[in-house]
Amino acid sequence: MKHSYLALVIASVLSGAVLVGCDKNNDTAGEQAAQQQMPPAVVNVQTVTLDTVPQVQTFSGRTAAYQTADVRPQVNGVIDEVLFREGSNVKKGQPLYRINTDNYASSVSSGQAAVQQSQANYQTALANNANAKAELVSRQASLAQAQNDLQRLQGLVSINAISQQQYEQAQTAVRTAQAAVQSAAAAVGQTQAGIESAKAGIQTAKAGLDASTLDLNRTIVRAPLTGRTDRSSVTAGTLVSAGQADPLVTISRLDPIYVDISQSSSELLKLRQQIADGTAQPGMNSVELVLEDGSVYPVRGKLALSEAKVDESTGAVTLRAIFPNSNNILLPGMYVTARLTQSVITNAALVPQSAVTRTPKSETQVYIVDENNKIQVRPVTINGTYDGQWVVTEGLKAGDKVVVIGGAKVKPDQEVVAKPLESANPAPAAAKNAPNTKTPQQAAKTMDKKPAGDETSSEKSTEAAAN
Repeated sequence: MKHSYLALVIASVLSGAVLVGCDKNNDTAGEQAAQQQMPPAVVNVQTVTLDTVPQVQTFSGRTAAYQTADVRPQVNGVIDEVLFREGSNVKKGQPLYRINTDNYASSVSSGQAAVQQSQANYQTALANNANAKAELVSRQASLAQAQNDLQRLQGLVSINAISQQQYEQAQTAVRTAQAAVQSAAAAVGQTQAGIESAKAGIQTAKAGLDASTLDLNRTIVRAPLTGRTDRSSVTAGTLVSAGQADPLVTISRLDPIYVDISQSSSELLKLRQQIADGTAQPGMNSVELVLEDGSVYPVRGKLALSEAKVDESTGAVTLRAIFPNSNNILLPGMYVTARLTQSVITNAALVPQSAVTRTPKSETQVYIVDENNKIQVRPVTINGTYDGQWVVTEGLKAGDKVVVIGGAKVKPDQEVVAKPLESANPAPAAAKNAPNTKTPQQAAKTMDKKPAGDETSSEKSTEAAAN
């Protein structure tokens, strides 16, 4: 009896196991059939077109004044008055400080008196010279008379008409007259030298007067250029000296204004190599400026210079751009972001950022839909961004269909339904026109951190509409 009961229990258990096994087999087969009956996934694609794309580089920079002048006094003295308002705009030549003029006014008066005295000395020298010349003429006339007398007596002494003594006296008179002429001629030379000395005295006196006048004029300290003043380091009553180390005030010209930016030497070398091998062409020298608050400066600037050396401490080359600044929006020392189109890339494709992913080996790739409507992986080379999209220089050809939306739910060799990107919900205009501040590497890393299967709301809505 016991054996019959055990046999019945065992038979019941076995029959239940058989039923369970049959149910599992039926479920697996049902899942496979359901999978075979599921429609292909829908992805939104963008057809690749190759074009010429500007290579816009983004740099950090600082503004710097176009011109800067440290104002220092050129004479010694006490500041009597400050003639400008600190922080105001001044024009070139505008008075800034007035230094006490007492000592310099006295020096001017002394210089004027010295000029007058030297001019009087010159007139005296002229008169002395005229007198000396008149005396020379008189002595020359006396010499001529003595010579005539000697010649007349020479014939008389030969016939003993006169005494030898008279003849010798006539000879002595000639010699005396000759000495007088020589003395008068020397006097003329001395008076002529006196005239030249008086002329030099006039020049010296005038030079002294000019120096005193210049010092007097320099007691008014004027602006050397047009610009905005800084804080004044002195007030009325301060003693200042010529050539002092500390400036009285600093003036900066802010219109136009410089923007100094730095570019690594490796980036500059890469750019030049691209231009040399023909993969890129030289770009424009216009620069766009983004201010600290994110707004775009309304006027574009121009690249003024590129230094011909590399900073050994930073490994960067300094670029300088010049911007109009009529409203004084830009001030020296402001932090800005500069966008510069240094080159133009030929045969490049613009791909939305959502289409590019990065592998664990830091390689960038995209999904494309081939002619059989299957997903294929395509490695690509990225060279910066433009207008919020990746610039792809290698890996894509014209006509390729790049998966833009829906790539997170598909895998290689999977059959899909490809729909043009235009059928998807368009992005808001504000988001579309917003400047892209991330570098390609930063954006790629951000995409790497996105969990698998995590789709944006736009992707989900597009796929739901397609299904």
